[in-house]
Amino acid sequence: MSTTLERYYARRADSYERIYAKPERQAELRALEAWLPGCFARRHVLEVACGTGWWTPHGARDAASWLATDLNPETLAVARRKAVPAQVRFAIADAYTLDGVPAQTFDAAFAGFWWSHVPIARLPGWLALLHARLRPGAWVVILDNRHVEGSSTPISRRDAQGNSYQQRRLDDGSVHEVLKNFPTRKEVLALLVGAARQAEWAEHPHYWTLRYQLA
Repeated sequence: MSTTLERYYARRADSYERIYAKPERQAELRALEAWLPGCFARRHVLEVACGTGWWTPHGARDAASWLATDLNPETLAVARRKAVPAQVRFAIADAYTLDGVPAQTFDAAFAGFWWSHVPIARLPGWLALLHARLRPGAWVVILDNRHVEGSSTPISRRDAQGNSYQQRRLDDGSVHEVLKNFPTRKEVLALLVGAARQAEWAEHPHYWTLRYQLA
């Protein structure tokens, strides 16, 4: 995680989950929360960049084991206060290195709202790193935002590599530029050629999901 993004989420930890209170997103959120447990039933799961752990109790409900990781102690402190299943463990780990996360221990992985914060040029390397931590045939589930006018924070600029950015204001009045990409189905699936099979992409009004099995 970039130092700028790390500081932003550390300062936002206590207010992060307001994003899940938007009225127009409630039906989708309930549907996604109901869908997620079935993706991980009886599996040993690595969660990358769990943040405040909103999705952890849902995804881990029927899992055999679940390791939720994040770089920020501040967000993990919020996550640890949640009522989570007994099989959940939390650990500090950088999503770009996964230091301390053993290789080929997990047969599933989950990343919620992390893909969109990875610079486009770093996505192939990050995917290779994640896949190296998983067993052959493991399942991966990605959940992230679509850009919706009037609901999403406006895009403030784009760089030469195609990354988009938003200006976000925190409760303390500080303004932070945050990288936030909104990829298309074609762009995402192109990154998985040769590495994945049975890729299942779904678009909801405010979110997209991807589920695939490692080749």
